[in-house]
Formats: sequence, C-alpha cells, structure tokens
Amino acid sequence: MASLETAAEHERILREIESTDTNCIGPTLRSVYDGQEHGLFMEKLDARIRNHDREIEKMCNHHFQGFVDSITELLKVRGEAQKLKSQVTETNGHLQENGKELTTSMEELRQCRVQQRNIATTIDKLTHCLPVLEMYSRLQEQMRAKRYYPALRTLEQLEQTCLPKAGQYRFCSIMAENIPKLRIQIRDTAMSQLRDFLESIRKHSDKIGQTAMKQAQLQRSLDSSVSPQPRVLLGRRGRKAAPAAIRAGMGVNPLSEQDTGILDVEDEEEEDEVPGAQDLVDFSPVYRCLHIYTVLGLRDVFENYYRKQRRKQARLVLQPHSNMHETLEGYRRYFNQIVGFFVVEDHVLHTTQGLVNRAYVEELWELALSKIVAALRTHSSYCDDPDLVLDLKNLIVLFADTLQGYGFPVSQLFDMLLEMREQYGEILLKRWNVTFRQVIDQDNYSPIPVSTEEEYRQYTSQCPFQDPELEKLPFPKKLPFSEFVPKVYCQLKEFIYACLKYSEDLHLSSTEVDDMIRKSTNLLLTRTLSHCLQYAIKKKNVGLAELVQVIINTTHLEQSCHFLEEFISNITNVPPDTVNATKLYGTSTFKDARHAAEAEIYTSLNAKIDQFLQLADYDWMAAVPGGENLAASDYLIDLIAFLKSTFSVFTNLPGTPIEHATLPGKVAQTACMSSCKHISTSLMQLLLDPEVRQISMGALHQLDTDVKECESFARAGPVAGFQGDTLLLAFSDLRQLLDLFTQWDWSTYLADYGKPTCKYLRVNPHTALALLEKMKETSRKNNVFAQFRKTDRDRQKLIDTIIKQLRNLIAQHHT
Repeated sequence: MASLETAAEHERILREIESTDTNCIGPTLRSVYDGQEHGLFMEKLDARIRNHDREIEKMCNHHFQGFVDSITELLKVRGEAQKLKSQVTETNGHLQENGKELTTSMEELRQCRVQQRNIATTIDKLTHCLPVLEMYSRLQEQMRAKRYYPALRTLEQLEQTCLPKAGQYRFCSIMAENIPKLRIQIRDTAMSQLRDFLESIRKHSDKIGQTAMKQAQLQRSLDSSVSPQPRVLLGRRGRKAAPAAIRAGMGVNPLSEQDTGILDVEDEEEEDEVPGAQDLVDFSPVYRCLHIYTVLGLRDVFENYYRKQRRKQARLVLQPHSNMHETLEGYRRYFNQIVGFFVVEDHVLHTTQGLVNRAYVEELWELALSKIVAALRTHSSYCDDPDLVLDLKNLIVLFADTLQGYGFPVSQLFDMLLEMREQYGEILLKRWNVTFRQVIDQDNYSPIPVSTEEEYRQYTSQCPFQDPELEKLPFPKKLPFSEFVPKVYCQLKEFIYACLKYSEDLHLSSTEVDDMIRKSTNLLLTRTLSHCLQYAIKKKNVGLAELVQVIINTTHLEQSCHFLEEFISNITNVPPDTVNATKLYGTSTFKDARHAAEAEIYTSLNAKIDQFLQLADYDWMAAVPGGENLAASDYLIDLIAFLKSTFSVFTNLPGTPIEHATLPGKVAQTACMSSCKHISTSLMQLLLDPEVRQISMGALHQLDTDVKECESFARAGPVAGFQGDTLLLAFSDLRQLLDLFTQWDWSTYLADYGKPTCKYLRVNPHTALALLEKMKETSRKNNVFAQFRKTDRDRQKLIDTIIKQLRNLIAQHHT
C-alpha cells in the first residue's frame, strides 16, 4: 500500500517537473530529498528521461529529410546573404559618405528651429511684459507729475490686466507687492492735498467772498442801468449763471479724468471785467480726491470727512470778532468769509455728484443764517453812528443779494434789516438831537437881515416863505424869523433823506417806505425837536426877546409843515391824500412849543415882577398921611417902567392871521393881562401875609396909591387890542378891597353882600375879616390909652362889630 502511494507521489512530482518552469523547480526537488524514497525517485526519473529520449529520436527520424533539405537551402542562402551583406555594406558606405552634408544641414536646421522657437517664446513673453513695464513707467511718471487719479487708473489696469498676462516673474512679483503701497501713497497724498485745499480756502474765503460780492454789486449796477434787459454776465459768468456756466465747462461726472476742477481763466484779461469767484480757486484737489476715493471704494469715508471738516470751518467762519462792530471793515470781512464759504460749497454742489447735496448745504445755511442774524443783532446794538448803520445795511443787502444769486433764501436777513430800521431811527434821533441843539445854541434869536435879492432868494429857497408885503419893501430888509428856521427845515429834509436811504433795496413798496418815513419824521418832531424846543425855551439866560423870536420861528415852521408833507410825497411817489396815510404831527409840535414859549414868557415876566416885588418895603404901621399927596413906591415905578419897555418888544410878534397861529397881539395881550393879574395877586398876598400881623390905615393908603399907579399903567394901554377898561379888571379885587377899607363903607358892603349889583362884589368876606383882624391888633397895641379917648373907643367897638357881622355873614354863607 505504501509503495503505491510512493509511486503516485513520484508520478505527481515528475508531472510537476515537466509542467513547471525551471525557475520554480527547487521546492519540488526539495520535497523529493526530504522523503525516504530518493533512490526510487531517481530510478523513475531515469526511466522517464529514457522514455522522452525515445520519443525525441522517433520524431527526429520522422523529420530528418526535411531537416537536411533545409540545411542545404540554408547554406545557399548564406552565400547570397554574404553577397547582400557586401552590397549593403558598400551601399551604406556610399550613403554615409553622401549623408554627411545632409546630416550637417539637418543639425544646423534643428538648431535654427530651436532658436526660432526660443525667439518666438521670448517675443511672446516680451509682448506681455513690455506693457507691464511701459505701464509701470507711465505710473511712475504720473506719480512724479502728481497726476494721482490717472495713476490710480493705471495702477488698476496694471493689476487687473497686464500683470496676470505677464506671468510669474520676479519683477512682476515686486510690482504686485508695491501696488497696495502705491494705493496707500496715492490716497494719503490726495488727502494731504485736500487738507491743504481746505486750509487754503479757509484762509482765502475773504478774497473769494469779496470777489463774489463785487460781482453782485456790479450786477446790481447793471440791472439798475438796464432794468428791462435780462441779467448780463459778470466777468465770464452772471451771478445766477455762474454755477451753470462752471458746470457746463467742467462736467459733473465725478469719475471723469478730465474733470479736474481747474477753471479756464486765461481769456479773462479784459480790464473792466471782474473775475468770477470760482476763478480764484483750483478745485482739482477736491475732484481728484473724490475720484481716488471712489476708485478705492472709500467714497463714503471721503464724503463724511469732507462734510465734517467743512462744518468745522463753517463754525469758525460764523464766529464774529469781538470788535467787529467798531468798523465797517470788520463787518465786511465777516460777510466776505461767509460768502466765500458758501460760494465754494455751491460750486462743489453743482460740479460733483453727491459729495455734498442740497439738503446738506441748506442745513449749513440754516445754521449760518441763525448765527449771522444773532451776531448782527448783538454787534449792531453797540453802534451809535447812523452812517455806520447805513453802510452796514447796504453791506447786508449786498451780502443777501450775493447769496440769493446762488439760490440761498435770505428773507430772514431782510426781516432783520426791518428790525434794525428801528435802531437806525433811534440813532438818527440822537444825532439830530445834537444837531438841533447846536442850531439852537448857535442861533442869535434875531430876524435875518438881507441886503440883496440873491440873499433873499437863498433863504427863501432853504425854507418855504412867502410874504408879498415884505417882498415889496426895498433892500436892506429883515426876514421875520431867525437862522433857526431855515436850518431846522433843512435838517428835517436831511432826516427824511436819511430815512429814505435806509429804505432803499429793502424790497418795500412805496406805501411802506412812505409810512416808515412819516412815522420816523413824526418821532423826530414829537420827541427830538419838541425836546430841543423845550430846551431852547427852558435854558438859562433866555430873555423875553429870545422867547418872542421862538414864537415867531415856531409859527413859520408850523406853516411849513404841509410843504414837508408834499416833500415826502414827492420822494416816495405816494399822494398825501392816500387812505390810511400817516399824517405829520409837525403842526401840533410847533403849536405846543409856541404855547410853551408863551407860558415861559408869562412865567418869566412873573418871575421878573417877583424880583421887583421883593424890593417892596412897606411900613405897615405908617400913620395916616395929612393933606399932602402920597407918591407911588420906587419899586413899583421901576416895575412899570420895565413892563412898558418889555411890552414894546411884543410888537415883533406875528400880527397877521394864519391858520393854527395865535390871533394878532394875543400873546402880548395875554402877557400884559397875566402881568397885571400877577401884580394884583402879589400885592394882595402882601396884605394877607401871615407874618404881617398888624396893618395901619396909613399903610393901606400907601398901597392904594401904588394900585392907582398900576391902574394908570393899565389904563394907558401898554398893549393894543384891549377893549375899554378890560385890563383894569386885573386890579378890581384889590381895588374894591382897598376902597372898602379906605372909605370905610362897611354898611354898603354888609347890606348889598350877595347881590349882583353889589359895589364890592369882588371882596371876599374872609379876606376882609383877615385884614380887619390885623387892623384891630394894630389899634389895640398902638393905642395904649385908647380907652381914654372916646373916638378911639368908638372905632374899636366899630371894628369889633364889623368883625362880628363878617363872621356871622361867613357862617350864614357856609350854611
């Protein structure tokens, strides 16, 4: 059994050896050597080899003839092959010999092809690199020329187009690394230029505004001279056409490289042209920076920065100097800076898209307007010079017109000017108060002498005056009024002109101007001139002659009031009879002044009379005179002489009836009557003076003599115009009282008291009682031994009886 298995295993190994590659026979043989039947296997292997040899031999025997034939043919072929080889070798030799030149040419051609390909590659690379280098060179040139916006455009094209096409070269990498740095440099440089620009326009706002206001002033003069014509250009632009013209010349695309903001002013060389305000400013830094930041995607940052900086500058511009109110130049600099600021903003508004918008500019203007109005109200309140206020008003109007030409609303400024009109009026009143006082102080209070027709016409041309009777008189002659009248009338007209000057260019209607002038003139008449006239009347050392001349002057000024009305109507073109037109109060003003002068005359006369009366030295205890006639007191004689000379002055008072004037001689009559009444009252007060406790009959006789002297003066008619004995009525109270005592007619007085026909109707029982009490006291003290004389006792009893009856009469009357 074991032998069978061994034989089968050997058979398998032999088959494996036959069928397996010799490289892998090792493991198979190892398995044989590892077994115990090595010899047996070798025997089987030999038997198998012999078997295979027999089979090979059989096969060879079977194919031997074909093999011999093949060898024979092969030998033949070998001879032919040798010949072929010789021919091929020979041919190859010839071919090699002949191909050497071709090989050389082919090598040369190959080298040329390589060079050609290298050249084409180089050209291609250079084609992509040269634009990069050229563009970078252009970039450097633009940077050196400070053309930053084109440089930024070049930089963008270099980065996005040229460098990607050029390839990965070291110089390209260096350029790519420098691009962000160049952008930052351009941005910072543009911002630096913008800061310089902002600082420059802040410093030069005064000059810009001055030029703009000159344009506006020239435009106004052109408009006034050619009112029907359309507004013409100033310089190269009109005031309103300026922004449009600038926009048309510059474009409004903020991303346009041509929009540099530099205005063309080369052609503006004509002598009588004013350069445009924008011609003074190079706006290219603003546009350049705006374009650069737009390209960099930082437009919002730039807009916010620009607006913030301009707001700060606006606050600085709107802050007035503390001494601005001292001179007009201070106001002018203030307005110039503001106009310059807003001219720049208006130009930026119309030449950029969105850097500043209308809302932003209007907000700045509203802020500015409130601060301007507040500053002007504050500083103008310090001004007390009407000329400065008028110049300031004209400057404000020019300022408003200038900004209105750029589209800014200025109604608040004109409203403020109307407020300033009241202040201007008050300042004018103060100035004219000084002027009137100077006229009053310089006046000589004498009629104006004229020696020639020329002088006469000169005065009558200064103030309205017509007197046919005076014109008929030969030269030399005198005008009835003093220098005060023509000077005051001229000053009134000057005041009206001053008021008219302020109302110009305020866009007021003729009616409003007329009303303003009339109200201001009324204030001048009722306040200033009235006070000055009161000053002239009340000042010290004013004599009666001066007061008389004041009355004459005010009378003539009163007559001239309707000429003032016509004068105002002529300059305002408003008829005086217009409905609701304000009327001048000059008539009442001069009438009041005249009345005051008249009252002052009366007061002055009475004061002078009091001075004379202070010299009265009556002997109240004088005895009854004998048969000789008593003489009037010295002081009274002097007083009457003074009154006579004084009343002769009143012949110069107006004597022709005129409207609103005093009647002929009325002032003189009133003064004379007032003087007589004052004398009578003063003498009565002397009698009733509490300090005079005793009065004798002799003193009453002396007083009676003085009263008769006064009555003689009144009866002589010191002033014409009194009817009958009217002037004597001033002394009637005193006359009846003295007659009652000197005639001792008490029975008649007591019997007829209260009757209209009473002889002593003007004697007051209280007055009579007081005087009797003083006479009683005199009788008691002077007649110590009166009780020893029957006549004295009877007189004492009579006085006591009369006193008792008077007291009963007073009591009955009181009941």
